Amino acid sequence: MNLIPIVYENNEILIVNKPAGLPVQGGENAAHPLDEELGKQLGYKIYLVHRLDRETAGLLVVAKNSLAASKWIRLIGSGRIRKEYNAICVGIPDNGRNGIISDSIEQRGVEKYAVTHFEVLTSAVIPSVCTLTLLHLTLETGRMHQIRIHLAKMGCPIAGDDRHGNFKINRLLRKNAGIKQLLLASVRLTLPPECGNSVFEVPLPDHMKRVVDLYFA
Repeated sequence: MNLIPIVYENNEILIVNKPAGLPVQGGENAAHPLDEELGKQLGYKIYLVHRLDRETAGLLVVAKNSLAASKWIRLIGSGRIRKEYNAICVGIPDNGRNGIISDSIEQRGVEKYAVTHFEVLTSAVIPSVCTLTLLHLTLETGRMHQIRIHLAKMGCPIAGDDRHGNFKINRLLRKNAGIKQLLLASVRLTLPPECGNSVFEVPLPDHMKRVVDLYFA
């Protein structure tokens, strides 16, 4: 397995650039998860403090010990770590170039408050298939599958999302545009002042960059 890229490291945490398709944690049908593989790569156990979906690429914070993990779980839960994403979705938001999605999300039978801010960057038409829109998104909360669910509820599901998106259009995108993966990536993290107020960014993963270069250039 290829080494997992490390973007930043201090005495408490590492920030890594998770590849798309790599599960963060082991479980059913989750071979070679990031927590195990990164531990092997580093030679010591790491502790997860938040998650990214298997199909989502990009920046992820992990802790070096249990004490640091408790601290960073609280920090991330407080919303003081700014998490920003890029997504390519099917369709164009009908409420302008900027907006807020504040629909609650059901988790384990309980409705959870959830807020996602979005900005339309650009759009492009794929003839006989659909219009694709490149969005920049900022999370105010961090619910499971929040961006995927919110964009689907808004009528602009993420391209390649067969769980929450439009399966029929995804099939056309696979056939006519070669889009076979979820087009969502965590591209920027901003730490709060007490953690250095640092900003970390990574470029789009190759499968998203290819779509951007092909249709949005």
